[in-house]
Amino acid sequence: MTPHDLLLTPTGLRFRGQRFPCTIGRGGIRADKREGDGATPAGTHRIVGMFYRPDRMTQPNPWARPIRPGDLWSDDVTDDAYNLMVRAPYPHSHETLRRSDPLYDLFLVTDWNWPAPSKGAGSCIFIHQWRRPGFPTEGCVALRRDHLRRIAQAISPGCRLIVCA
Repeated sequence: MTPHDLLLTPTGLRFRGQRFPCTIGRGGIRADKREGDGATPAGTHRIVGMFYRPDRMTQPNPWARPIRPGDLWSDDVTDDAYNLMVRAPYPHSHETLRRSDPLYDLFLVTDWNWPAPSKGAGSCIFIHQWRRPGFPTEGCVALRRDHLRRIAQAISPGCRLIVCA
């Protein structure tokens, strides 16, 4: 572990000597993550991307990419683009990245089951804004908006999210 890594513990997300309250998947932490189980996967996951809504905030970090209208994330295990960013119109099951709510105004992408996904092993794990304290995710890690922004401003590509079981 390095000082630049994010460490998920039972007491929150630790980064650069600070602890940030967070929420995880409704299925808890699992070493055997599967599509639809709502679990946050245990293990070490590299941060491979950062996306933000340029109509709602300034670029948090020079390597952050804007979320454009029509940006989607495929979550259809039968699709060749499963667990990859795709564009609308898109006929398969997907998540809209440019949402009306603020959950994905800013998010970090981990390399969980990416870029060469194993079908059924679960969609990508994001670090994004929470709905409210204690409200679980579908497997992602979620933080308070200002905490997420602070981390996004300080993090660099290749840092890791370490999830302890």
